[in-house]
Parts: sequence; structure tokens; C-alpha cells
Amino acid sequence: MTALPSAVPAPTAPSALRIPVGVPGVPGVPGVPGVLGRCRALVRPALREAVGRMHPWMGEMAAYSFGWCEVGGTPAAAPGGKGVRQALAVLGAEAAGAPGRAGVPAAVAVELVHTFSLLHDDIMDGDAARRRRPTVWKAYGTGPAVLAGDALFALAVETLAAAPGGPRAVRVLSVALADLVRGQADDLLFAARPWRGPGRVRPAEYRAMAGHKTGALLGCAAALGAQLGGAAPPVADALDRAGRHLGIAFQVVDDVLGIWGDPAVTGKPVHGDLRERKKTYPVLAALDRDTRAARRLAAHLDTGEDLEEAAALVESAGGRSAAGTEARRHLAAVEAALADVPLEQGAADELRALLEYLVRRNL
Repeated sequence: MTALPSAVPAPTAPSALRIPVGVPGVPGVPGVPGVLGRCRALVRPALREAVGRMHPWMGEMAAYSFGWCEVGGTPAAAPGGKGVRQALAVLGAEAAGAPGRAGVPAAVAVELVHTFSLLHDDIMDGDAARRRRPTVWKAYGTGPAVLAGDALFALAVETLAAAPGGPRAVRVLSVALADLVRGQADDLLFAARPWRGPGRVRPAEYRAMAGHKTGALLGCAAALGAQLGGAAPPVADALDRAGRHLGIAFQVVDDVLGIWGDPAVTGKPVHGDLRERKKTYPVLAALDRDTRAARRLAAHLDTGEDLEEAAALVESAGGRSAAGTEARRHLAAVEAALADVPLEQGAADELRALLEYLVRRNL
């Protein structure tokens, strides 16, 4: 398994989240890529069927965003996306003791909502590329991309409402979506706030934003799968908490990679988040300390000059190590949530392996 960057070392204490993935000595835990592939194969027909019900133009944009086709509808050579949220929904159902197919409506609905959010996020952030291809708004236009996102959201609600127990499940999805929107709003507002002074963004505020923007839908996927699989409310609630903590851990690690990651792995230029002056966790944690390095960092961020020096100042001010501590803290919270309720052992082991993989690999 690929380790976190050196600033985010693996926990040294024994933990179920340290289960090796796909190696001898861990019965019943296949390699995570195999788990993802199995879940994608289970969900894909239903996801394609749902997209096929869309208006043809909306359907083409949806298929393009999923990596199924190119502009104009020509099939893509290599469909992209790992299907992480799909897998969380399927494993949530299986962890509740139900067949994986019970979680398929949840997997489809959450995947549609996730894709809808990406279409709109790319427009708000002005991002021209995703997965090394033009984003939907760049390929088709801003108005069409907004409309396609709206259509995906409507289709998600329709899909989930038609499932057994759908009305109750739609309420769970609605809560997650409200949290996602709240997190996105906070993220946009952070950009206008100063680096230093009483109006600066505190690490705790960032943590709450990441829990909403990134964690809400991850938790929703696992919880909805479990709910459709007949799980008792405490089980679904525990899976939701695990997903939300996972979202924070994943976002913090992604922030580390956004400054110090290998461009060949991340697909982003080195120091890319500093170049874009993003308020990421390592930077905010560094600035929260009253040190000479933190004060020098603030000056560098105001000018946008010497990104290599700025990255070194983030590290010397403790931002990189603070990110490691934060990620490990939320990994421990994930395990605590999963240990709190009875789960089917095989599926629970696969779920734990997948959750660790999400934090220890760059998606």
C-alpha cells in the first residue's frame, strides 16, 4: 500500500485501520482495487440505465463527466473514476448483512449527486480540467453544464425515491446535500478572508467545512447503503459518522499533496495550492501559530512570490506535521465509529481497508 507523504506517517499504535490490503494473513480481505471493481460492476448497469433516462443532451454531458464518452458521444477509450462512493454504498449494505445489490439504488443516487456537485464546483472554481480532460463547462458551455448538474440531481432523487424505503432515504440524502452546499459556501467565503488577524480562517473552521463539503456525501453513501440493507438506525448513523471523519482526513491529506505531492501522481503542479493561494489545512495550521516562520509565511502568501520558500515556511511553522496529526486523529475516529456497532465481519474488513486506502492513496 502506498504510504502517506512523509509528513503524515502511518499510526504506530495497533489499529484495525492498518489492515494490510490484499496480502496473506488477512483472510477475507481482497485487494482494494478488486473491491472497487466488484462494486463498480454491480452498480454500473443501474447507473447507465439511470443516465439513459435523461434528455439525450443532458445524458451525453453526464456520460462525458463519468468518462464514458467524448464530446459528441463517441465512446471513451478508457472510462475513468474509481467509484469510491458506489463502493461505500454497496459495502454499507453488506456490512448490515444484506446482499450488495440492496445498496445499488443508494450507490446510483450518491454517484449522481457527487457528479452534479463536481459540475457546479468546476464552474464556481473556474477549473478548466478534471482528470486531464476539459471540464464539462469548458467542453459544452457554462449554461449547459449547470443544466446537466440540475438534471443529475433530479435523477438522483427520482432513483432513490423509487427504491424500497425510498422516502426515508431521500431525507437522508437531503441532509447530506444541505451539508455539502454549506461546506461549499464556506469554502468560497474563505477565499475572501485574510491570512492573518482576527478575521482569518481558523483550522477548526476548515475542519467543519471539510466535514460538510467532502465528508457528508461519503458518510451518506455508506449510511444509505446500510439503511436500504435493513440496518438499524444506530448502524447507519455510525457509518455516516465514519464517512464524515474520513472526509476530513482525506481532505487534509489531499491538501498535503496539493503542496508537496508528486505531479506525476497528483496531476497537479508542485506547490499548486500555494500558487492558487488556497486556504488549505497545512497553511492555516501554520498561520495559527505565533512564530517567526508563520509571520514570514503570511508575507509570502500576500505577495504570491517564491513558492518554494513558502512551502518550506509552512513546514517549518509546523503546518505539515499538524496535517499529519489531524489526519491520524480522524482515522482513529473512523475506527471508533465502526467499532461502536455490530457489522458483518467480511464486509466490515473490506470497508475498513477501503477507508484506509482513500486516505493513503491519492485519488
